[in-house]
Amino acid sequence: MTSTSNKSQLAIIFFTVFLYLVGFGVVIPILPILSRNFGATALQTGLLLSVYSLMQFLFSPFWGRLSDRLGRRPILLFCLLGEGLSYIAFAMARSLEWLFVARILAGFFGASLSTASAYISDITPKHERSKGMALIGAAFGLGFVVGPALGGGLAVWGHSISAEPHFDTSFSAYWVAALCFANLLFGIKFLKESLSDKSESAEKKKRFSVMWHYLNVKTVGALMTVFLLASFAMSSMEATLILYMGEKFQWDIKQVSFGFAYIGVIIVFTQGFLVRRLLPKWGERKVLRLGLTLFALGLTTIAISNSIGMMAVAMTLLSLGNGLSNPSILGSVSLLTDSKEQGVTMGVTQSMASLGRIIGPAFGGFLYGAVTITAPFWASGALAFAGLAIVLYIYRFIPEHGRVG
Repeated sequence: MTSTSNKSQLAIIFFTVFLYLVGFGVVIPILPILSRNFGATALQTGLLLSVYSLMQFLFSPFWGRLSDRLGRRPILLFCLLGEGLSYIAFAMARSLEWLFVARILAGFFGASLSTASAYISDITPKHERSKGMALIGAAFGLGFVVGPALGGGLAVWGHSISAEPHFDTSFSAYWVAALCFANLLFGIKFLKESLSDKSESAEKKKRFSVMWHYLNVKTVGALMTVFLLASFAMSSMEATLILYMGEKFQWDIKQVSFGFAYIGVIIVFTQGFLVRRLLPKWGERKVLRLGLTLFALGLTTIAISNSIGMMAVAMTLLSLGNGLSNPSILGSVSLLTDSKEQGVTMGVTQSMASLGRIIGPAFGGFLYGAVTITAPFWASGALAFAGLAIVLYIYRFIPEHGRVG
């Protein structure tokens, strides 16, 4: 592909990932309301969130491996169709069981994020690989800002249109489905296949043997483990921050939502601008080391914050750190992997992140209730520092613009 064509394809992938996060974010404010209306307990509501990440953990390598065989374009388009249908199922759900079905479908098709990562690997040169991966992080951050606000706003709008039970939440879900279908039509017309040499070898490996294989690959497995620890730490913090801010600073949901929006804005700035400036000068290994250091410091600063000002510092540090470290990890894993196995490798890497998002919220909630309200943040900081220690141990093996030093 030409440079101009690459940019247009990156724009389509960016919007695809952005929609994926918008859909996830839209559900956040309305899912507790809807599940409560259907008689769900707090545990069941939490499981509705966890089952989404569980499906991503199970099926990210599946979609990545399939895209190595069949190509990225058909997988991305098929999963966009599936995501749209999953949000229609969510809108039509009138029982807790069907809510679970809808979230399972959304997680199954949303696991194709690994294919989007592989697509970027296909069309970016090695020295710009991590910068390309930063686009995914920027789309994540932007979706994290827009999604919850859009979900809440659409629910209010839907409620003003009709007083029919559940119409407000259904109205939001139908809008997300429409966005998915619009992106599908756009992709059918403009998205080009990025994979020139399709692989048959990845097909022969079973799912968990594939994961075990890559986790045992020198440096690659270590970086995947770091990605797991970072995801675990971030999701544990997210699950308990609302409770912590309410108890310590008397913040309500509205104020905390602004706090999460601030995190999203910083991540967008970091991955959309800062990473692209720092990587050419410093390289993956230095940016990753800095990112994990800031991330760990931000998490532990939450635990010692006695004022909103200190909390602002903590949120800034952890957002900058998360924004710097994630694309560096993804880019480094991509650079260390054969071009014919980009899809399955990105799938395994995203599965590690999904695993962290499955167990992180439960772990943080347990520490918050059973130990102390600051325990989740001390633990998350320790996990981030553990990831930093791994990076320092393998430091000389991490690529620098495609060169392993």
